[in-house]
Amino acid sequence: MNTQKIFDTPLFGLGFRVFFALAGLSALILIVLWNAIFKGTFTADNYFATNYWHAHEMLLGYSVAVIAGFLLAAVKNWTGKPTLTGDKLAGLALLWLYGRILPFYAGLLPNALIAAVDFAFLPLLAYYISLPIMQAKHFKSLIFVGLLLLLMLGNGLIHAESLGLCQHTASTGIQLVVATIIILILILAGRVFPFFTERGLSGTLIIRNPLLDALSIGSAVAVFGLQLWAVSGTALALTAVFAVVANSARVAGWYVQRIWYVPLLWILYLGYGWIILGFVLTALSAYAWVSPSLALHAFTLGGIGVLTLGMMARVSLGHTGRALRASNAMAVAFVLINLAALLRVLVPIALPNGYNILIYGSILSWLAAFALFMFVYAPILTAPRIDGQED
Repeated sequence: MNTQKIFDTPLFGLGFRVFFALAGLSALILIVLWNAIFKGTFTADNYFATNYWHAHEMLLGYSVAVIAGFLLAAVKNWTGKPTLTGDKLAGLALLWLYGRILPFYAGLLPNALIAAVDFAFLPLLAYYISLPIMQAKHFKSLIFVGLLLLLMLGNGLIHAESLGLCQHTASTGIQLVVATIIILILILAGRVFPFFTERGLSGTLIIRNPLLDALSIGSAVAVFGLQLWAVSGTALALTAVFAVVANSARVAGWYVQRIWYVPLLWILYLGYGWIILGFVLTALSAYAWVSPSLALHAFTLGGIGVLTLGMMARVSLGHTGRALRASNAMAVAFVLINLAALLRVLVPIALPNGYNILIYGSILSWLAAFALFMFVYAPILTAPRIDGQED
């Protein structure tokens, strides 16, 4: 009897492959669609309100795809147990894909079905992640299962308003999702930044500081908690300043000047820098000195966008047996993604009258960065490991 898997191809050999490919494609398609919707050149029925669709898809579409790909690869490394491959992985990827497509079938399909398909992805991912963790008794990694469930809760709040079950919960859901992704990044940074720096720079030894790790993550939780409870003013500003100091000290303890010669390292440190800037702008926005939108996009486009691109580039090379060196094209992509954040977050402060032009420049820079990523990494993600080993 032939028991060969239908999806027995390199693309479905490990989760990072298919989900990084989907993330790269969605980073292009979703922004092109958003630009067309923003300009009014594309109109279509959508299950989500227009502004919520953009936030939902960039956070719970693109960003969650990167998180899924990373965790499915990392949990295998951390536990020594297999994670999803083949047909089951393809099924999970298709569920994610349907979650992106079905909102445009509003009016043709029941809203409850559209919501259920999108909502199902995160609890299912959390379940599949938890299996190897529990088998290996690697209980400290259960924190990531908890974070996935928090993302699920945020997604549920967005859907609750879209379905008319509640009022004014979507914005809270989006806030919770942003906060959870940033906290997830800060936790992962403590695991991978020192390791990646030591691997990327021979002769380097990074001393971990558990106290700074706790203060950095704890202060970030406090900032986002205050925002979720709609607390602003001095309380938010002082907490955000503490988060800036704690996270700056944490990164300074990992920093080695030679990272600037290694694009796969400096992209990660710049991404963390955007998160720190997000806390700076949060403190300023607490007194209405800058728009809260600038702080939000420092966290999302800057922190999440820059770090996810850098992580996908680094993880894909390592897990396919390739040398840990970024190509010239990817170095350009790293510059472009930071330019996109710069044009969206910082330049509008100095040139508020040029906002629309700056947004357009940011969109073009984002699209160019991810076009380069797909050009370089599509062949890598769809080909077997070059060392002949299994993923």
